[in-house]
Amino acid sequence: MITLRQLEYLVSVVEEGSLTRAAERLYVTQPALSHQLRALERSIGGPLLERLPRSVRLTPMGRALLPHARAALDSVRQGQAAARQAAGAEAGELRIATLHSVSLGVLPPALRVWRRRHPGVRVHLVEHRNSGELAAAMGEGRADIAVGPPPVGWEGPVCVLGVEEFLVVLAAEEPGPATAHGDGGPPRIGLAGLADREWVHYGPGNGLAVVVDDACAAAGFRPRAAVRTEQTASAPVLAAAGLGPALVPANIVPVAFGGRLFRPDPPVQRVLAAYTRIRPDPLTDAFIDLLQREASMMPGHVRRQLEGG
Repeated sequence: MITLRQLEYLVSVVEEGSLTRAAERLYVTQPALSHQLRALERSIGGPLLERLPRSVRLTPMGRALLPHARAALDSVRQGQAAARQAAGAEAGELRIATLHSVSLGVLPPALRVWRRRHPGVRVHLVEHRNSGELAAAMGEGRADIAVGPPPVGWEGPVCVLGVEEFLVVLAAEEPGPATAHGDGGPPRIGLAGLADREWVHYGPGNGLAVVVDDACAAAGFRPRAAVRTEQTASAPVLAAAGLGPALVPANIVPVAFGGRLFRPDPPVQRVLAAYTRIRPDPLTDAFIDLLQREASMMPGHVRRQLEGG
């Protein structure tokens, strides 16, 4: 019979990369850990891990079992959280998966309010480089909720938070439209007029690299990179320093900022959503509700609410 403890041991070994570190994390002896893993392998009917001199590697059977093990552990945690909420207990853990750019924008104000209202709930935030990694992590049960662009064909519940606007950042001394737009916002700028510039671009693993490439392709050119950064927060700073134009989410631009801001014409936008694998438990549902309210008040967002999945 397979036990949750055995599944927890397997997941811990995979995440730590060795039996020794997993045993330390779980506060058990390494022989006890190995015994439970062997029992799990007997129940499954074959080896799950290949023991290497300094690490371990999943076998094909292990790779097939891992997402189900994570999903089983996730369901138990969600059940615990739901039970605590039903009993009126303000305790538990909320695991949030997101993108680096989103963790700089919509999430901080929401987490600040959440922490004030639910001090007994631990928050585990994991940031991913792009939407594909985010959806994969959520599909494998590594989080209670994902916050980012909604994946195509997602079968679980999806709550659209809004449309994230992007801005072009230039150094203060660089040429560009000199007058503000009539509505009081940043002036507009056509990306085609920046085709001959070298850009502050993102590394290939950063999901914003695709946003930049697609926007420039729509304007008829492929951007040449003066510098590439994996850190989303660095892009507006590097652009303001004169290294080239950058396209950044509006809500990550620092308050004290020395560069010039422009709105792309046509606009560059990205839908953001909160999505889960199954119907949210009360704890997760409360966070989604808070996230909706906070997102609606942020600059660079147009509030739209939609339930689906």
